[in-house]
This record gives sequence, structure tokens and C-alpha cells, in this order.
Amino acid sequence: MPSLWENTNETIKHMLLKCKCPIQLVKPLEHLPPTLHLNLNASVAVLSLTRRHHRDVPLSSLISQNARPKIEVTKTKREVEDDVDNDNDTLKVKKRKRDEKGEQLVKEQIKEMKKLENFLFGSLYSPLEFGKEDNEVEDGNNAAKVSDLFFTDRSADSVLSVYQEDADLSQESHGHDDDDDDDRALQRKPVWVDDEEENTTVNITKVNRLRKLRKGEDENLISGSEYVSRLRAQHIKLNPGTEWAKLGSREEIDGSSDDDLTDEENEAVVSHGYQDVDDILRTNEDLVVKSSSKLLPGLVEYSRLVDANIQDPSSGPINSVQFHRNGQLLLAAGLDKKLRFFQIDGKRNTKIQSIFLEDCPIRKASFLPDGSQVILSGRRKFFYSFDLVKARVDKIGPLVGREEKSLEVFEVSPDSQMIAFTGNEGYILLVSTKTKQLVGTLKMNGTIRSLAFTENGHQLLSAGGDGQVYHWDLRTRTCLHKGVDDGCINGTALCTSPGGTHFAAGSDSGIVNIYNREEFLGGKKKPIKTIENLTTKVDFMKFNHDSQILAICSSMKKSSLKLIHIPSYTVFSNWPPPNASLHYPRCIDFSPGGGFMAVGNAAGKVLLYKLHHYQHA
Repeated sequence: MPSLWENTNETIKHMLLKCKCPIQLVKPLEHLPPTLHLNLNASVAVLSLTRRHHRDVPLSSLISQNARPKIEVTKTKREVEDDVDNDNDTLKVKKRKRDEKGEQLVKEQIKEMKKLENFLFGSLYSPLEFGKEDNEVEDGNNAAKVSDLFFTDRSADSVLSVYQEDADLSQESHGHDDDDDDDRALQRKPVWVDDEEENTTVNITKVNRLRKLRKGEDENLISGSEYVSRLRAQHIKLNPGTEWAKLGSREEIDGSSDDDLTDEENEAVVSHGYQDVDDILRTNEDLVVKSSSKLLPGLVEYSRLVDANIQDPSSGPINSVQFHRNGQLLLAAGLDKKLRFFQIDGKRNTKIQSIFLEDCPIRKASFLPDGSQVILSGRRKFFYSFDLVKARVDKIGPLVGREEKSLEVFEVSPDSQMIAFTGNEGYILLVSTKTKQLVGTLKMNGTIRSLAFTENGHQLLSAGGDGQVYHWDLRTRTCLHKGVDDGCINGTALCTSPGGTHFAAGSDSGIVNIYNREEFLGGKKKPIKTIENLTTKVDFMKFNHDSQILAICSSMKKSSLKLIHIPSYTVFSNWPPPNASLHYPRCIDFSPGGGFMAVGNAAGKVLLYKLHHYQHA
């Protein structure tokens, strides 16, 4: 199909032939510029009209008259460029206006946000200045809105500042007597007095906790000052003031003698061992150590933590758990022949090491008090010693001159010098911790079942089948005292308090007697308190570090574990946990700071509890 330009070319040729003009097109019409295409089309139309009326006019003149000059073409191009520039300028102006409008919108949003923050949290960005008029804070309607929400305390202008009062008093003190000073003191207005309280009324019946402030049943509205006074009276009623905070207490303290103000009354203990100032400066210890608060009876606050051996539970019953003296290391040993060490933090309780004894199911394991070794024994004629420093296990025994087939029950002296084993026919075997050799024996009547050292390691207590408690002097290897345990037929457990003032004796009937040791040695046979909360044989007992808690347990009954509050000699009513089972408890230990309590049971678990009364592990 021929294009538009070909049709135009043919039309012009046809008209030229009819006009009989000797004009030829030098170039085809399609090679002309687009602007001339339009001009020629217009020329053809004019030519067709003028041909009828002006046949004598040459066609070339007509074409030349209708053709646009080059100047006009160039001018048209320039106008196009100007139009483009104008359009670009217009776009820039519109973009600039759009940006300005966006910035203004952001500023308004920030302003609204600041206004909202000032409304909620006070004047954060432009703090209010007291004494100014409302129209200085905001103009127009905003000022009216702010005045509805807030008011300015005019009373602040009438009261002098603290510094002005001090300056005025210092200047006038030289020229006035004491009576004038008293008058000025009376004229000064306390800063907590608010004049607006008189104009405020409070309905004390709307809120339930304010109804206690009523003086009569029909009383509803009271003034603000009366409301404040009643609140102060209620606060004094609930929180009576202490003696040292009352006026005149300072004079009484200054006038009292030094003998009346003892360290026990102030509940402070001065650190020992300081001879002079140089000794004090050589250490970073506290000069005055605040004594711990007393544990209250009734309920003990505790929480269950992750099991101490959660990373490596035992496949057999746990027979021994004990904390190291640093409070972070815990050993657990049982019938699966493994000794495990855990780092106790209450969250992960990371396992540190485990030792397997091929020929000895462990009946008891214990740290030496100095923390250097662990003594392990079972129903064997030998025992083991594990050196924590050298990480070496030594097998010791059988003991020379003895025929005992079992050394499963033993106790370590607090001074780490002696180990006492129970032997046959009432013999107590004394072994040195350094040489691991037998250094002496003690003999009691009947069989021996339990042992306990006193706090200094110089005396040893023993009990057994004759129902009596023996006190031995290890320096002379003689019996100091022998007394009958009240109501006991067969003693099964002994335990002494860390301070050495008390000891507890348990029997196979579940009775636990608590004695004062000095009174028992003096001939008093009656115990301070008899605990009858267990109904089966007492297997284990343990005092905590400050002798405020005594734990007793029996492995013959589930959850048969009781905690006794020693100052009142009563059992904590919320222990054991009512909604959790301890299984069959077999051993207990408290951390050196009293914060943790570990309980080993027959299921191979070491349950860990946090005692909230004690802050440190």
C-alpha cells in the first residue's frame, strides 16, 4: 500500500502536467524535511485554487510565496527549546513546592508529637517557667487549652527561695536578737504546704482503700487538707517511727554510756585480727560486718532449680552429695560406681569431671574440709582417696591389723587431720589423712552405727546399738562422757551444729532428739526438743552453716524429709513441697553460704533448691 508521501508526490506531478509548467522536482518528496512536507501540502491546495483564476502566474512563484524561510524554521526550533526549558522550570518549581509542603508536614507532625509528649510526661522540650502568663506559653487557642489542663502555682512567688532565706537570715542575724529569729522562723512557710488543698474536695467513699479514712459512716466529702492529715495519720499508724529518728534521741544516745551500746544491740560485728592501722590498710575486708537477719519460723521461702546432675544423671541411687568449700563445686556419688563433679550455678550446672571406680560401689564420699581431697568408701575392706590437685586416685587398705570387711561409714574431722571409720564390735578406727595409716582405735559398748566430730575436731561423738551417746577426747583417746539418748533403743544418726552448741541424735523409730551439748555433758539427760515428724528410721541429718536449719530424712518412705527451724524447734509447714515428690531421699547438704540445698534420692537425681533467706551460695 503506497504511503502518504508517495500519494502527495504523484498529486503534485499530475497538477504540474495539467498546468503545463516546465518545472521538475529535483528531489523526491520523501527526502524533504518533515516541515516542508506540510508546507507543500498547503501549497498544493493553494495551487489548485489559483489555477482557475490566475493561469498566467507561474507555479514557481506560487510555491515560493507559500514556502517558509529558514529563519522562521530556525526560530521554531528555538521556540521548541524554550518551551522545553520552561517545562523543566515548571517541574522544578512544582517539585520545590512539593518538598516544601512535605517538610512543613513533617514539622507539623514533630510539633504534634512534642505537644503530646508534653501533655503526657510534662514539659520535656520547653520547661514551664513559674510566674509567666499563659499567653507566653502558647498563643491563641492553644493557650486556652493548656490553661484548662494546667494551672500555675502562684504561691511559689510569695515564698522566698532557700538561698534567699539563708542570705537574709545571715544578714539580719547580726542586728536582731533570738526573739526576732523565732518570729522569722514562724513566718517562713514550709515548702510542702499547698494553698490549693483548701479548694480541693475528695470523695473518700468512691475508692475502697480510702474508706478506712472515714470517721463516720455518713462521711463522704472532705477537704484536701483534711485528706492529707488523715493520710499522714494512717501512715504513722502503719509505720511507727524509729527511736533514732525522733527529736531528742541524739542527746539520749550521746548521754548514754559506751557499755550500753554493745555490738550485739547494733547487730554489728567488728572484724577480728586488726592490731593497728597498718593491719587495717593491708586488707580490703570490711571493717564492720553486718550480721545476717534471723530466719523466721513457720514458712521457708524456696524455689526449685534445675537438677544439680541434670547433665549426667546417675543410673543408681545417690548416697552422697556435698558442696566444696568454695560453694560452686558439688560432688555426687552412688551405687553406679561413679564420682561426678558439677559446677553449680542454678541454671546449667555444668558437669566438670566423672571418675569410675571399677571395684567399689560408693556408699559415701566426702571432701576434706580443706578441699584438697575426696575420701570414698563402700562395703569393701579398702577405701579410695582422690587428690583434686593432682587428679590422682589412690587405693588404700586393708588397714593393718584390722579385719573389717566394710568401711562404708566414716566421718572427717573439721581440721582435716583425722578420718574416723566404724569398725566391728564397737571399735572406732582412726586414720591419718596424711599417711592414710591407722593411728589408733576407740572402743564403745555394743555396735557402732554413727559418728560426728565437734567443731574443733578435738572431740568425737558416737552412737550405736546400746542407745547411748559417747563423747571422746581424741587427744587423750579417752571417753569424756556417756549418756543415754532419751527414748532411744538403737541410735542410727548423729549430727553436731557448726558452732558446737547443739547436737542431734536420731533413732530407728524416727525420733530425733536435739540437745544442748554443754548441758548434756553436765549431766542433763532431757533433750531441748524431741522431733516426732518421721515415722521410719532416721538415716541422715545435717545442720546448715548458721545452725538455723536442721534437715532430717529417712530413706524408707517417699518425701520423708523435714526441715526444722532450730531457734524455735519447729518444723517448716511448707516443706516438703506439697505438689512435688522428693522420691526416696538419701542424703542432703547445704552450700557454705546457705543459698543452695541439694537432695540426693534413690532415683539417681540430685534435686537443687534455692533458699531465698540466704543471699550467697
